[in-house]
Amino acid sequence: MKISYNWLKQFIKTDWTPEQTGELLTDLGLEVEGIDTYQSVKGGLEGVVVGEVLTCVQHPNADKLSVTTVNIGGDAPVQIVCGAPNVAAGQKVPVATIGTTLYTEEGEAWTIKKGKIRGEESHGMICAEDELGLGKSHDGIMVLDSELTVGTPCAEIFEVESDHVFEIGLTPNRSDAMSHWGTARDLKAGLVQKEINLELITPSVSAFHVDSRTLKIDVEVKNKDLAPRYCGVTISGLKVKESPAWLKHRLKAIGLAPINNVVDATNYVLHELGQPLHAFDAAKIAGNKVEVKTLPSGTKFKTLDGVERELHEDDLMICDAEKPMCIAGVFGGEYSGVSETTTSIFLESAYFNPVSVRKTAKRHALNTDASFRFERGIDPNITEYALKRAALLIQDIAGGEVTSDVMDFYPNKIEDFQVRLSFDNAKKLIGEEIPKETIKRILSSLEIKVNNVTEAGLGLTVPAYRNDVQREADIIEEILRVYGYNNIKTTEKLNASISNSTRFEDHKIQNIIGDQLAALGFFETLSNSLTTPAYAALSDQLKEEHNISMLNPLSNDLSVLRQSLLFSGLEAISFNINRRRGDLKLFEFGKTYHGFGEDKREEFKHLALFVTGNKSLESWNSPISKSDFFYLKGYVINILERLGISKFNESPVNSDLFAEGVSFSLGKMKLVDFGLVKKPILKHFDIAQEVLFADFDWDTILTIVKRNKVVFEPIPKYPEVRRDFALLLDDQVTFESIYKIARQTEKQLLKSVNLFDVYQGKNLPAGKKSYAVSFTLQDENKTLNDKQIDKIMSKLQSNFESQLGAELR
Repeated sequence: MKISYNWLKQFIKTDWTPEQTGELLTDLGLEVEGIDTYQSVKGGLEGVVVGEVLTCVQHPNADKLSVTTVNIGGDAPVQIVCGAPNVAAGQKVPVATIGTTLYTEEGEAWTIKKGKIRGEESHGMICAEDELGLGKSHDGIMVLDSELTVGTPCAEIFEVESDHVFEIGLTPNRSDAMSHWGTARDLKAGLVQKEINLELITPSVSAFHVDSRTLKIDVEVKNKDLAPRYCGVTISGLKVKESPAWLKHRLKAIGLAPINNVVDATNYVLHELGQPLHAFDAAKIAGNKVEVKTLPSGTKFKTLDGVERELHEDDLMICDAEKPMCIAGVFGGEYSGVSETTTSIFLESAYFNPVSVRKTAKRHALNTDASFRFERGIDPNITEYALKRAALLIQDIAGGEVTSDVMDFYPNKIEDFQVRLSFDNAKKLIGEEIPKETIKRILSSLEIKVNNVTEAGLGLTVPAYRNDVQREADIIEEILRVYGYNNIKTTEKLNASISNSTRFEDHKIQNIIGDQLAALGFFETLSNSLTTPAYAALSDQLKEEHNISMLNPLSNDLSVLRQSLLFSGLEAISFNINRRRGDLKLFEFGKTYHGFGEDKREEFKHLALFVTGNKSLESWNSPISKSDFFYLKGYVINILERLGISKFNESPVNSDLFAEGVSFSLGKMKLVDFGLVKKPILKHFDIAQEVLFADFDWDTILTIVKRNKVVFEPIPKYPEVRRDFALLLDDQVTFESIYKIARQTEKQLLKSVNLFDVYQGKNLPAGKKSYAVSFTLQDENKTLNDKQIDKIMSKLQSNFESQLGAELR
């Protein structure tokens, strides 16, 4: 939200600097994110003064140039070479002196320097209006009033507007501050706390009166719940034209483009008082009747931006006797707005239901200044006041007369809030006792009325426009922000309680595994739990009826809670691949959500791994190797072992998300599914390369980890021995078979079995392959001798030959 400092000072006459004011507003909760400078003429005409042309002669070396001497109020006249055809002695002209910065129409800066033009010195520049930013004419130099005093800064003559604009990061609860008036109210309260009492000046509407009753527009509000208050009045005989300079400067300062005097007046009051208004061309209102109602779903309506929209049955509309004219509180229609030919208007000021406006604005993806305020809740009690303020402003700048009584539909007055404040509760929440008189002064400065005072607390009436202050805690927050968070002292004594904490807490385990994966080159992702319902159709296991839908989704793509972490991960992979980042290792801790029937909803924790592309970066000294199933399997086993889970069952994966994969389980508890993602799923995300995915059931893993007992053993004192076999085997023999036979053959001294080379091809019989297997032996009580080792290796060889048909190579 942008707030003009000059505009703000119309409400409160402070002499504080913009920087001081910005600091106080931030302390009050209206965080000033930046202060920008606005100038109606870029550069502010700094360095441009009134000069008098004393002499003007033909340039000796150029037909179209003149050499002039100009008095600019200094010790001596200066010589300036000028190319304008209308320059002449005796004129008063604007002169840009040496060092002055001027700006092109595109905004590029250039500086006036001393120089020579065709051999003649020039000490400045006599300017045309486009060179100063005062117009677009470049036919010749500007000739000023002959009565002006030489040396007068041109900024004073042309009334250049300079302003400071606060960029305020307004929180959604502070609807009361969505205007210059609202910001001034807060500023006044802050100044009162600093013992600076300034009057809050509000625009007077005492001059408002009905001139005649010649143009009556009947109003019928058919849905009082969606439009609790609706006001209107007609103004006739006005002339739509360009707004005066002061009004355009006010709007431009806060980033609004002026349109015409009537529309600009409504925008001005909107940002002045926080009350949105809308002006309808009265001649375009069929039947001289306005109806506030909803229309059947599917009704077509073209808005001001030229887009034809399909209305929802809950969209509140402003209609005439024949057609819709405006989406209430959101956007006007193309055919009912004010144009250059408009001579009479129906001026609307209303309070619409915030929830209704918010839903309508989101349905149609419209975000306007009006909807921004209506959907947060405006002041229902300034509706008529703002209408009269706007009517007087329109009469002032567009002429015309008020030609109807003010129609005010307000059947059920929105009441102020009654709140009770306990001094003890305030002390507990704030952590410090604030004097009672200070509390009462702060509340009064915030227009919160103190009804009664007791030793225990206060009875308060909170104005209806403070819809964020309805509880005692809200009152205490208001007191604290005005009193100043920085004024609350830090206690010298620090109290703390110690609670039992287990090392198996979820976040601690996540940090351990997250650190491990980061050290292995993985990047953590955090994706949105909201996703599109279309993803459920990509798998038979993900049922569409299990989707948990949002009641008020931002869009269809974010309308349900996810049932799997796979798809959000594939979105991230697709995004990276499209930006030439195809070698990826990602992980995410997250939840999935499932609706099993009307009342049964469950969520489960998961750890997801994603691997795709090459294992490592391209290098001249190592070949490129693609990530494969066994590469991912290594990471999966690594994670389980780090968690103390070394024994588990392996079985084929039972999920249609994978083209091929494996599932690890412990008893009946599934630990992880991992494998290669099916190509049809990858195609849905425009991914052409293979993607490996692992889905850990984190809830199960946490259960197992908590009951795991870590046993520490001393490092063996005696050395281990390694022996290798090169075994010629049939193609169908697996390493798992070799591993099981080896373990059954020697259960005590055999510590590990490892496959370190596989060969198939030339010099081997058909249907055969060669496995190079290492065996590590160790006795923890003594050193093994050759006789023991040879005996064990002989048993292994014999069993491999008899059970697998193996041969030693």
